Amino acid sequence: MNASQIEKNVTALVENFEKEEFIFDLLKAYGISKTSITRLKKGDFNLSKVKGEVLYKSKMLFKEVASGSLLNTIDELTKDPDSLKHNPRFVIVTDYKTLLAKDIRTGQTLDTTILEIYKHFGFFLPWAGQEKYSQKNENYADRKASYKMAKLYDILVTENANIYNDGGHNLNIFLSRLLFCFFAEDTGIFPVEGMFTDTLAQHTKEDGSDVNWFLDKLFKILNTENNSQEAAHFEEFPYVNGGLFRDTIVSPMFTKEARKIILECGDLDWSEINPDIFGSMIQAVVNPAYRSGLGMHYTSVPNIMKVIEPLFLNELYEELEKHRGNDRKLRELIFRISKIKIFDPACGSGNFLIIAYKELRRLEIEIIKEITGIAEPDSYNPSQSRIYFTKDGHQIISDAPQSKMNFNGKQTQLWFTEIKLSQFYGIELDDFAHEMAILSLWLAEHQMNKEFVDELHDFGRAKPILPLKEAGNITQGNATRLNWEDTCPKKKDDEIYILGNPPYLGSSMQDTEQKNDMAFVFKGGSNYKKQDYISCWFYKAALFIDTNQKYAFVSTNSVNQGTQVEMIWPLIFNKGLEIFFAHKDFKWTNNAKGNAGVICSIIGIRKVSNKPKYLFSNEIKKLAQNINAYLVDGKNIIVFKSTKPISQLPKMTSGNKPLDGGNLILDHNEKEQLLFEAPNSEIFIRKFIGSSEFIRGNQRWCLWINDEDLNEAVKINQIKNRIEKVRTVRLAGGNNARNKANSPHRFEFANEPNISQLLIPRVSSIRREYIPIGFMDLDTVIADSAQVIFDAEPYIFGVINSKMHMAWVKVTAGRLKSDYRYSSFFSYHTFPFPNISLKQKEQINLHVFAVLEEREKYSGKTLAQLYDPDKMPKGLREAHHQLDLAIERCYRLKPFENDTERLEYLFKEYEKMINKNTLLEKPKKKRKSKKA
Repeated sequence: MNASQIEKNVTALVENFEKEEFIFDLLKAYGISKTSITRLKKGDFNLSKVKGEVLYKSKMLFKEVASGSLLNTIDELTKDPDSLKHNPRFVIVTDYKTLLAKDIRTGQTLDTTILEIYKHFGFFLPWAGQEKYSQKNENYADRKASYKMAKLYDILVTENANIYNDGGHNLNIFLSRLLFCFFAEDTGIFPVEGMFTDTLAQHTKEDGSDVNWFLDKLFKILNTENNSQEAAHFEEFPYVNGGLFRDTIVSPMFTKEARKIILECGDLDWSEINPDIFGSMIQAVVNPAYRSGLGMHYTSVPNIMKVIEPLFLNELYEELEKHRGNDRKLRELIFRISKIKIFDPACGSGNFLIIAYKELRRLEIEIIKEITGIAEPDSYNPSQSRIYFTKDGHQIISDAPQSKMNFNGKQTQLWFTEIKLSQFYGIELDDFAHEMAILSLWLAEHQMNKEFVDELHDFGRAKPILPLKEAGNITQGNATRLNWEDTCPKKKDDEIYILGNPPYLGSSMQDTEQKNDMAFVFKGGSNYKKQDYISCWFYKAALFIDTNQKYAFVSTNSVNQGTQVEMIWPLIFNKGLEIFFAHKDFKWTNNAKGNAGVICSIIGIRKVSNKPKYLFSNEIKKLAQNINAYLVDGKNIIVFKSTKPISQLPKMTSGNKPLDGGNLILDHNEKEQLLFEAPNSEIFIRKFIGSSEFIRGNQRWCLWINDEDLNEAVKINQIKNRIEKVRTVRLAGGNNARNKANSPHRFEFANEPNISQLLIPRVSSIRREYIPIGFMDLDTVIADSAQVIFDAEPYIFGVINSKMHMAWVKVTAGRLKSDYRYSSFFSYHTFPFPNISLKQKEQINLHVFAVLEEREKYSGKTLAQLYDPDKMPKGLREAHHQLDLAIERCYRLKPFENDTERLEYLFKEYEKMINKNTLLEKPKKKRKSKKA
C-alpha cells in the first residue's frame, strides 16, 4: 500500500471517527489485514489482558487513559521492560482528544489532537513496511565526525610534503582504513568496544612520532589470519581481509596535534554514523572545492527514495501484498530479489547503492515476517529451511530443503539473508569516492545484519561480517568512456535497475576533457555540442537496457526544456523507450550546512510498455497516458525551433546589436560629459534599453546616427573619435565584423519601428510569475539583450504576459543559471494561440490597459520590485488575473486549474497547428536531373 492511499485512509478514519473502533481502524488504514484485526478484537492477538489496552506484537502497545495523565502514562510504558518485551514498534496513549505516541526504534515522538492525526500519517508508515528517515540521522553525527576528520586531514597534508606524489591514492586508502577501524570498534565488528582508540592511546608516544609505525603494523595484522605471535595488545584484533587491508601502504607521519585529533575522532560514537551519508561528507574532506559546506554533496535519503520507489521498490512491495499468505510465492519473491542487480554509473561514495541495498534488505525482512508469522503472533507456520543451529551453536545444513529440524520438541527455522553486496555495481571517477563506496557498502551490510537479527528475533541469523567478503563491484574510471557491461555484466533477462545522480554541466561549463567525453559518447553525431553533460548517461543507459531493465536519474531540469529536448530525447525515444515516471521540477536540497538548492527532475525510463505511467508534482501522484520529453502528459511531440510564428501573431525579432567594443554606448557620466562638451550632440543620443535596464531601472544611452546625418555627426570630434574606435574594433574582428567596418556609425543590426515597439527581455528570474514586458516610445533603442515586436497591437502584450504563455515558456525556454532564457524561436514563434475575433482582441486590450494603469500607480518602483512574487501589489496581481482569464477564454470557456492542464492543452493545439501548417505547405519542386 503506497503512502498516498494510506493518507486517504487515515483522513477517512477521521471523517468517520468512532471511539470504540479507532485503534482498529488506524491499523486497517495501514494495510493490516481484516483477519488480523478480527483476531485482535477477539483477544487472540491481543497480548495484554488489561482493560483499555491493546498489545499487538511487534506493532504497538495502545492504552486508553483519562485526561491529564497522558504524559505520565506514556513515560511509564516506554520505560517498563514488561510493556516492551513483545517489541511493540509504537507506544500510543490517548484520551480520544489528544494522542501521544513514541516510535521505540527511532525515539521519535508524536503529540497531536486525535482529529488531526491525518496530518501526521507518515509517523506510522513502518506498519506498512515504509521506514521513516530521521532528519537528525542526516546531519549532526555525520557532520561532527566530518569536521574532525577534516582537521586531521589538513594536518597530515601539511606535515607530509610528498603525500600527493601518487595522486593521493595512498592517502585515500589510509583514510578509508582509519574510518573502518573507528566504525568497527563502536559497532561490534571488533570484539571489544573502543579497542582501536584505546590501544593507540596506550601504545603510542604522546608526540605522535610512532603513530605511523603503529598503524602500519595494525593494518598488516588486520590482513593476517593468525595473530598469535604478535604482541599482546595486537592479539585480539581480528582478521579483516576483503581487500581493505590487502595492499601495503605507508601511513603518513603524525604530530602531537594529529595524534590528539585521531584520539578525539575515536571518542565519537561511530555507531550513529550513516554510511549512506558519511561517505559523501568525508569525500568533501579531501576535496577543497567542497570544504566550505561539508555535507552539501550527498543526496538525502528522502530524495533517493523518490528514485528507487517508483523505479523498482513499489512494485516489489505490491508483490508482497498480493501474495500474503502464499508462502511459495513469497519465497519466489525472495529468490527474485536475490537476483536483482543495482547499478549506479556515477556512484560517488555510494549513496544510492547503499539505500537501495538497505531497502531491499528491509523488504526481505517483511517477507520473512509474513512467511514465519512473526508479524502475527499465534499464526506461526514454519516451512522450508536449509540452515539450522544446535544448542551449542554448531551449524547444520539440511540436504532436503523441505525438511524440518526438531530441538527440544519444537520445530525451528533460521533465516539468513539472500541479498548480497555482489548484486550492487558502480562506476566512479574519483579515486577516494570509489574507496569510500566500497567501505560504506561493508558498513551498511553490518548495520542491516544487526537489523535483520533484531527484527526477526529467534528466526534471524547473520553470518559473521569478518572476514570481509569482496564488496560491491565498484569500478574506478570514467563512466562516459568505459563499457558499462564490463562493470555490470548482463544477460537478456537479467533484472537490472540503473540509477543515480550523474554530473550535470551546461555546454559553456564543460572543460576540454568533458567535451571530448561528449564527442566519444555521441560519436558520429553532430547535434550534441550544446547538450548538457548528463546526456551522456541518459544515452549510454538507453543503449544498455533491454526488456527487463530500467533506469532513472536525478537530472538538471534543463534536459526537459528548450533546445536540449530536440537534441537528446529523439535519440532515446527512437530506441523503443519511454518515460514511465517523472518527478517534475523540485528544489534538490538536503539538511546540511550551506545547503544548496538546485532545480531538478527525476526521470525513469524503460522499454515501451502498457504498464501504468506516473507523474509526480508537489508530492501529488498522477496516472498519465504518456509522458513526453517535457514531462507533460501528452504525445511524444518535440517542439523544434521556428523562425516565424505558427499562430497568427506578428514576428518577434532581436533588439539592436552595436558590435562596437562599447564605443557607441554611453553611461550616465559619459552622456553628461558629451553634452557638456558638445551640446549639439543631443540629437544623436537616444535611450538604450535592454533586459536589465527595462526590469531593474538601470540607465544607458547610445549614439544613433542615420546615414543621412553622418556628415553632421562627425563634425563633433568626440563622436568622430568614437566612430573611428568602432571601425578599429570591427577591422580586428571576424568576417562579419570586418564587413560592417565601412559603416562604423551604425549598429550591426539596426531596426526602427513605425508605430510602436514591444520589448520582451531575453532573461528574467524564474521566481516571477510573469516576464515583465512593455511598450517603448519610438525614440528608444532596444538593445539585443532584449527582443522586440514592432508595431504590435495591445492584445499581443496580453498574449505574452499570460499564464498560458508562461506555462509554455517554462518548458520551451532555456535557462541561464536560475533565470529564463527567453527565445523567440522556441517560446514565442512556436506558441499555439487560436485565431480570435476583433471583439476578443478588444476585450483583451481593455485588460492590458488595466495592467498598464496599475503599473503607473507605482511609477517610482522598478518592474523588478513590482513583479517580485512576494511584494507584487494586489491591484496589479488582480489585473493580471483578469487578463489571464481573458486569454484562457480564447482557448476554452472553463478556466485552467494549473500549468499541468495548460500544457496538456497547449501540446494538443501545437500538434494540430504543426500538422495543419505542414499540409498547407507548397510541395517543393523536384529538380530535373541533368543528362550525362
